[in-house]
Amino acid sequence: MHRSPAWRLSCAGLSAALVVSASQAQVAAPPQALTAQLEKLRAQLDEQRVLIERLSAELEQVRGAGEEALAQERGAGQAGTGTGAAPASAQVPAAQESRSAPPPARPAVAQKDQPVGQPPRKDTRPPEVAPLFEQPGILTQQGKYILEPSLQYGYASNNRVALVGYTIIPALLIGLIDVREVKRNTMTGSLALRTGVSNRTEVEIRAPYVYRSDSTVSRELFTGTALERVFATSGRGLGDIEIAARHQLNDGGADKAYYLAGWRFKSRTGRDPFEVVTDCQTRCLGQNATGTGLPLDLPTGSGFYSMQPSVTWLFPSDPAIFFGTVSYTHNFKRADVSRTVLNGEKERLGKLAPGGVVGFNFGMGLALNDKASVSIGYDHSSVGRMKQNGLTVPGSVRTQLGTLLVAYSYRLSDKRSLNVSVGAGVTRDTPDVSLTVRLPTTF
Repeated sequence: MHRSPAWRLSCAGLSAALVVSASQAQVAAPPQALTAQLEKLRAQLDEQRVLIERLSAELEQVRGAGEEALAQERGAGQAGTGTGAAPASAQVPAAQESRSAPPPARPAVAQKDQPVGQPPRKDTRPPEVAPLFEQPGILTQQGKYILEPSLQYGYASNNRVALVGYTIIPALLIGLIDVREVKRNTMTGSLALRTGVSNRTEVEIRAPYVYRSDSTVSRELFTGTALERVFATSGRGLGDIEIAARHQLNDGGADKAYYLAGWRFKSRTGRDPFEVVTDCQTRCLGQNATGTGLPLDLPTGSGFYSMQPSVTWLFPSDPAIFFGTVSYTHNFKRADVSRTVLNGEKERLGKLAPGGVVGFNFGMGLALNDKASVSIGYDHSSVGRMKQNGLTVPGSVRTQLGTLLVAYSYRLSDKRSLNVSVGAGVTRDTPDVSLTVRLPTTF
């Protein structure tokens, strides 16, 4: 065992005191008393030796704790160059030891395995995947802005056959057969701006510009003509501006899900369906409709305010990321609604209440390399029935909209990436195909 200079000095002092005491006892006391006194001094010496050994062990423990604390401070960047002060718990024993022995020389060069500098901070944000839906998965960092221009194209076609009459036998119809084929093209260019309010919260505003064109091909049988008629119309203008906010609820990680709460509000800044002129002479309801019943100009907005809360989850499982969203869209009702027909006449519709929309989506993202990623998913929306003046509109049914989506993302630089998504409708009421291109830029 290594003996400290303080211990050796104490032992030397005790030995000298023992010799002096023994000499004095030998002169003034008989041999029996001298022997007893020697035994007493030897017992005191043993007690002092045990005490010194215990103090030495405690000193070694305190010194080891001080060196460990100093190494931690150096690893955190507080004493990376070897010139920082030791913690208070190590300074007191070091000061006591310096009275009896000089301090050991400090090495001029740090060890190779010693940590230097501050370790990188763990990122608690969800991982980024190729975006499939309107809401992004990863949130914007605090103090950063993302400007995202996008262009979306959608195409839908629908065939409708209207039979007005009566049948004599199942194969013979007496009356009017109206066959229509509707082809709809929609082009939407939008500009979105997102910023991080904190490391867990972001806000967004989106302004769309909509261009629509519809072509209706119809042929009426038993009217004395076999020619197909085409009714074409279009519309363009500002769409419905939206504002949104998203907040990260927890700290996820490997094999641990992230949860995001979202809120979106849609205005009615676009031209709604009740502002455009409808191709009817007097009215478009009931059996007195004269004309095609189609709008002469297409609207660019829905005509109703709506609010959508949502919850999104992301689950990283290397090398894939699973994600999904559950949402509900509430459309606010409107009172005293009227639409314009030909000759400037107004047709009063009363109070309209669109049905709510229950939506969900899910998918999987996979990183191909450090720049490219691919995602595949499914989006479904169930649209409720519309009510007029408290009653369900005749012919209004719940509509199911399902879309299969594939998206690709490529990082062009540290601040810019290119995202392309393609959607295919899997239900009859869903647009046949949709194509979206996004170019988010961080600054």
